Amino acid sequence: MTVQEPGTMVTENCRIDLDPRAKKYQKELLTILIHKPIAYVSGQPEKQYQPAVSLITRKNQFRSASETKPVKIRWPIKGLAPAGRLDIDSTGLLVLTQDGRIAKKLISPDSEIEKEYLVRVHREVRPNEIEQLTFGMRLDGVQLARAQIDLLDENYFRMVLTEGRKRQIRRMCDKVSLEVTGLKRVRIGNIRLGSLPVGKWRLLRGNESF
Repeated sequence: MTVQEPGTMVTENCRIDLDPRAKKYQKELLTILIHKPIAYVSGQPEKQYQPAVSLITRKNQFRSASETKPVKIRWPIKGLAPAGRLDIDSTGLLVLTQDGRIAKKLISPDSEIEKEYLVRVHREVRPNEIEQLTFGMRLDGVQLARAQIDLLDENYFRMVLTEGRKRQIRRMCDKVSLEVTGLKRVRIGNIRLGSLPVGKWRLLRGNESF
């Protein structure tokens, strides 16, 4: 029996096999990692600002020296959606994907995928402020999960979150009177920004996963 209706219920005794054609289709779905520059939006265009997807061109593709077998790409690439957001005034790693499974893994409400950021603020960070940022913050009436913070310099720190509320880091810092002057996302799960240049993109490799 072939089931084509999404959400069809089955019993626990049923054996489910994926059509070989569907497996082939899934393997062809692209996931792209882009180093988003400041002044680009993650999703739909806003006023005079361009979406990050507009940077996905042949010219902007980045390939490392270790890539010996390039993936064949059908241009133009369609159906890419941001799996998470990155503020217009922030830079760093942004994921665009055709694969709904990856999008769900990264942005579902119960996702616990870590996102790592480098944050620079306008003045020295005090020990009590680090403690406040780490524990006990509330945004939008919701208790935030514990953050991991490592001070790198007097006004520069690494922050790891498992949440992704709108402008979360900037709003957290605002609560302790810290003005964010620079914000860069450098890791999502197991994937690091690494040496990917600003404005360039690369494909998620077959041996990589979040």
